[in-house]
Formats: sequence, C-alpha cells, structure tokens
Amino acid sequence: MIEIPEPPVESRVDVAPAATALVIVDMQNDFVDAAGSLCVAGAAETVPPIVRLRDLARARRMLVVYTQDWHAEDDPEFAIWGRHAVAGTWGADIVPALAPGPRDLVMRKLRYDAFYDTPLEHELRRRGIDTLIITGTVSNICVLHTAGSAVLRWFRVIVPVDAVSALTAFDQRAAFRQIAFLYRGTLVPSAGVAVKAA
Repeated sequence: MIEIPEPPVESRVDVAPAATALVIVDMQNDFVDAAGSLCVAGAAETVPPIVRLRDLARARRMLVVYTQDWHAEDDPEFAIWGRHAVAGTWGADIVPALAPGPRDLVMRKLRYDAFYDTPLEHELRRRGIDTLIITGTVSNICVLHTAGSAVLRWFRVIVPVDAVSALTAFDQRAAFRQIAFLYRGTLVPSAGVAVKAA
C-alpha cells in the first residue's frame, strides 16, 4: 500500500478582495447532478460551501469566475470520459444553485486547464488579481490542472478542502498533496477564508 502524506491544512487564510478571485470549476449538471453523464460522488455536497464563498465574494465585490466545460459533439476527449458537457445542452449548464450573476465571469474551456486557450489570464491581469481561491470539481483533474497552471503564472492559489470533489478518496488526497507540496498552494476549510477590510 502506498501512503500519501497528509498535507497541511491551515485554519484560516486572509485575502484582499481587490486582488482575489473566486474560481468555481465545472460545477455543471453532468458532473454534479445525479442524472448527469459523469456525476462525481460528493460534488453535490460541495455546493453549500461554494455558495457561501460565492456570496461572500459578491458581498465584498471580489471577482467570481466560473469555468464551464464545453465540448463539440465529436470532441476527442469523449474517447477518455464518454460524452459529457456538450455545448448548449442541459449537461453543460452550471447547476441552478450556482447560477452565474451579471457581474460574474464565465470561461468556457475545451480541456482540463481553465487557462488553456481562454482569455482567463488576461482578464485576471487587467483586474490586478494575484490570488485565486479555487473550488469545484474534479479535484485531481480540472481543479488540479487549473491550480497548477495558475501557479506557473505566479498566482497565489488557495483551495478550500470542503469545496472541491473527486471521483475517489485517493484522487482527492493525491490532489491535495500536489497542490500543497508541488504548487505550494494553501489548503483551508471554506469557513477559514477571511476577507480583509477593503
């Protein structure tokens, strides 16, 4: 048996609202709803903590970014995962409880990484964002690749541990290990995210 070291989880982390964005990764019907084509066990349980973080972010006028997996009918990725998040379908819609608001930014993405072939970095840079709070699903796939890509661009990364979900417990722990050890991201409970006074 391979033991995965337990990564450190901070009790609290403080962020500056003007320099921080909340990123909600792929919280779409196909991944969150039981009727979805690629439902992730535990994804529905992350909705309440993500809603709390989203409401906090909006109240403090922080940028909220949604990523939306968005595939053509013949996407080669379906050979790996099966048909999911097809553009314009119910499965690709963000779950109603997390529906984007008019001030939120929605990034449709073709691959795991939210920075790949999207204007995400441009939108963050022009707003002076240097810190990302990354939530959503799947922890060891789209969340991890987005976190890694952010760190390679010198963004600070924070991942609330109860606001992300994975296909298996092993995948969840492995993702946390990579985020903390390789990317030097901060793991924290969602309730431990504190927004500094503006």
